[in-house]
Amino acid sequence: MFFSNSLENQLQRWNETTRNQPKNLNAYIRRGMVNFQLAKIDESIQDFDMAEQLDARIKPYLWQRGLSYYYAERFVEGAEQFEIDLTVNAQDVEETVWRYLCIARSLGVEEARTSLLTVKNDPRLIMQRVYDLYAENCTPDDVLIVGQSEGIKGNFYSHLYLGLYYEVENNVDLAQEYIVKAVDNYKIDDYMWYLAQVHKKLRGWI
Repeated sequence: MFFSNSLENQLQRWNETTRNQPKNLNAYIRRGMVNFQLAKIDESIQDFDMAEQLDARIKPYLWQRGLSYYYAERFVEGAEQFEIDLTVNAQDVEETVWRYLCIARSLGVEEARTSLLTVKNDPRLIMQRVYDLYAENCTPDDVLIVGQSEGIKGNFYSHLYLGLYYEVENNVDLAQEYIVKAVDNYKIDDYMWYLAQVHKKLRGWI
């Protein structure tokens, strides 16, 4: 589940699918996701772009491209992607937080905080508390406490979003501490776990 050779096998399968079915929109999205998980950021964006070329209606659903934009340091495009995503998924904390992160990297934390969009009904308790942190309505310890109460997945998400929070605050030591713990201590079969792994790899945090 967590080894790159299986991702390489998946990539080969999707390469074959796109060769045989060049208009298969889903195949490009899935290959883009695998490319991202392999830290092939530019290739992932190319795949998501191809999917949109095949059907422009999917643009608000390409949240994966927003994440790839972040790691390509295309922060303005990332913020725009997440804003578009929120038109169809307005109560998703993660989309809102990633928009915040993109704005923080391009315009600064103060601008990101003043433009933080309101989210009230995300059903995930840990994500509600993450939102509160980014809105300055709770402490990092509050996030960790809720994460601990929700088991390995809660622990993973609390550590990931604390690490991302500290990184845009330019606290590299704490960013590294939390991201590395998210990857090493709380492995889950989830796209966001692979994102944390990509983050660790791209930053050189062994």
